[in-house]
Amino acid sequence: MSKNSVYLETTVVSYLTARPSRDLIATAHQQITRKWWNKALPHYNAFISSLVLEEAANGDSHAAQRRLDKIRHFPTLEIDKEVQDLAMLYFSALQLPEKARADAYHLALATWHGLDFLVSWNCTHITNGHVRLILDKINNQQGMKTPIICTPEELLEV
Repeated sequence: MSKNSVYLETTVVSYLTARPSRDLIATAHQQITRKWWNKALPHYNAFISSLVLEEAANGDSHAAQRRLDKIRHFPTLEIDKEVQDLAMLYFSALQLPEKARADAYHLALATWHGLDFLVSWNCTHITNGHVRLILDKINNQQGMKTPIICTPEELLEV
């Protein structure tokens, strides 16, 4: 049986490599992410994008290096004109704030490249029921399949 494909959005690797948090929810996300990364991720063909690499490289240089070390071996999806056009369509339809423009690109990358899953902890602009509903409508009109958008917790059991 072939492996399903998964797009790793930046928040996943951020939780994976972050120093232990004092926040209860963040701590839970960190623990779930580590478990998912070690137990479930090997059962998937994982992909990232240049956008994930760019976001992972931001911030504290030591933390950025930890993030980049974890993802450098994954294949990188191309951001071509079709991805850009789809991202702009999503950005407009989802009415995302400018600071979340990159989130439309993550969604477009996973969709355009036909991946099975997009995994993220961004429950505001990506892993959100309203986002899924709007993407399904757009993608159905475009004749495209919407990836299953979920958190690592939802893919713990393989």
